[in-house]
Amino acid sequence: MKQSRFSEEQVIGILKEHQAGVSVAELCRKYGISDATFYKRRSKYGGMEVADAKRLKALEEDSAKLEKLLAESMMDVSTLRSVSEYCSGLP
Repeated sequence: MKQSRFSEEQVIGILKEHQAGVSVAELCRKYGISDATFYKRRSKYGGMEVADAKRLKALEEDSAKLEKLLAESMMDVSTLRSVSEYCSGLP
């Protein structure tokens, strides 16, 4: 995944500028982002404070770690089942 040029704090600051009345086109031109990027970030970070965004990022990292552990465990179980089936078929 491509890393953003802007931190969560900066993104929230940009969104707060929009809430203060600055147009989307002006913000996109000022910060060098596309309309799609603005709206995508607004859907993700809209209404959040900086602390909320940091908590979201921590939860996403924890979730990724747990998904990786689950995938590894499933592979281990699959391997053990294959070995067990092979060994039970031996004379």
